[in-house]
Amino acid sequence: MTTSMAENDVEGLESPTGDGWGDYPLDSVFVRTETRTVSSVVERIQNHRYILDPDFQREFVWSPEKQSKLIESCIMRIPLPVFYVAEADDGRIIVVDGLQRLTSFSRFLTGDLRLTGLSKGETTANRSTLDGLTFSELPLNLQERVQDTQLTMYILDAKAPERARLDIFERVNSGEPLTRQQMRNALYNGPGTQWLKEAASSSLFLAATGASLDRKAMRDREAINRFCAFKIIGRKAYTSGDMDTFLAQGLRRLTKLSDQERADLRAGFDLALELNLELFQTHAFRRSLASSESSPRHTPINISLFEVCTVTMFGLPKQIDAQSKRKLHDGLTTLIRDDEVFQRAISYSTNSTRPVTVRFAALERLVSEIGWSC
Repeated sequence: MTTSMAENDVEGLESPTGDGWGDYPLDSVFVRTETRTVSSVVERIQNHRYILDPDFQREFVWSPEKQSKLIESCIMRIPLPVFYVAEADDGRIIVVDGLQRLTSFSRFLTGDLRLTGLSKGETTANRSTLDGLTFSELPLNLQERVQDTQLTMYILDAKAPERARLDIFERVNSGEPLTRQQMRNALYNGPGTQWLKEAASSSLFLAATGASLDRKAMRDREAINRFCAFKIIGRKAYTSGDMDTFLAQGLRRLTKLSDQERADLRAGFDLALELNLELFQTHAFRRSLASSESSPRHTPINISLFEVCTVTMFGLPKQIDAQSKRKLHDGLTTLIRDDEVFQRAISYSTNSTRPVTVRFAALERLVSEIGWSC
């Protein structure tokens, strides 16, 4: 079923399928427990072995006072809540829950945080002896107490099934709920996710989509991720109906491409966007393209139309004669307006294998009738 269609929402974006934890054996072990010291974790952060990237997590927002109270808790030997992290394929650690605390530790041990706000009043008796101190200014025994503080890490295994990884990620994140694309962006952060970011920021993409896809929730990157997966892996390889795994595979494949291959993919993607924008103008990737009204109101971007139009029109000639453009325009308009099977394929159970096959086959047939091959 489609999602609700707010003005800036995306249409046809199907929620993850399945029946929750019942999809996995109850004795499945996807998370292991390890204990590490503050000093060892900060050392790894400095060596870029921990991913603390606000591009996929909410930005660091803790006040200096809140950071200081965390450090004070360590000095007072108050047990800290557990940390949830995920293991990347290359062994790096992705912070699922605990970004604010780990960033605070890193800032304090590297001298970027001066303790503040620990005093309860202005009288000498109520002033904390820690107020105003940096890490290097603490007595040696207190420095060591902070460094030796034990952090309990629940580590999400890199070999866990894709759906399980995202489900666990979603369950344990205590901050603002993350979308599946934000989770993917965290788990597969690298050249592929950077490619998505740059493509989503281009003036051409913003023009073709009317800048209507929620950037914070990464709806823009999700649309492009779908293009990449279907283009790189191929729509005929989509046989499981598991879009989460398919999109993750697409990101992995995108990351493994050479710089030149990613540049070529971007050039072809941009040409597909340009063609869709020229043909359908402000109704590109929207069902309002088929409206009979003289000045139809824009419907939201339809995620299925986006993926099938960009993939199918990828590689078409840059210069297309007017007659062919008209056939392509009218053909897609007719499909959206008059073909009930196609309508369902872009509106309901959009991640299921049959709707994917139906919509791609229809567009491929249309392009082939005009004389091009996909």
